[in-house]
Amino acid sequence: MAKNTICLWYDKDAEEAARFYAEVFPNSSVGSVFRAPGDYPDGKQGDVLTVDFTVCGIPCVGLNGGPHFKQSEAFSFMISTEDQEETDRYWNAIVNNGGKESECGWCKDKWGVSWQITPRVLMEAMAAGGAEAKRAFDAMMKMQKIDVAKIEAARRG
Repeated sequence: MAKNTICLWYDKDAEEAARFYAEVFPNSSVGSVFRAPGDYPDGKQGDVLTVDFTVCGIPCVGLNGGPHFKQSEAFSFMISTEDQEETDRYWNAIVNNGGKESECGWCKDKWGVSWQITPRVLMEAMAAGGAEAKRAFDAMMKMQKIDVAKIEAARRG
């Protein structure tokens, strides 16, 4: 196990979520699946308890802990994309699999985990600072999924 691993709480679908992430994102995989050695408050012996998985190289554990705790925007995966095609691919995979669109490049998957699908050009605009950053920021504030062409146009003024 890695020294630092992100642990995500799921009601009961950690394995399904992990397999979805592994199919969608590069450098992602599902590792060990651990089953409960005995009954517990929200499950039975033999149920999937935890799943080791990796998302874009980041080690994670999915814990099937029951309905007590919900995901929130306080935690999100921020996925950097190179172009509109890659942005669309990840955004659409999440949203079209029971997810939900949000604002400014954010969306949620069907398990409630938040994702920021963030084109590199947007981050470069923010790093440039000044009027260029302000124009790109103002354009982004009107978007759900980030439109790379509109961000590039805003950068140019």
